[in-house]
Amino acid sequence: MNMRTDPMRLQAPVARSATARTVIVPTEGAPLHDARALTKGGVQARIALDGQVYALRITRAGKLILTK
Repeated sequence: MNMRTDPMRLQAPVARSATARTVIVPTEGAPLHDARALTKGGVQARIALDGQVYALRITRAGKLILTK
């Protein structure tokens, strides 16, 4: 295998989260938003969609919960 056919070189760019425990591989064409940036360093953010407000929360275990 050479550089041009190596599947590892054909993947999308990878970004590391702030904690460097998680590797984020964006879906081609989809916007990528860092949850910690959305919460401005906190644990909760509000997200509006078509007049509805949702709460995005980062748990102590580092998981995301989205509720209406």
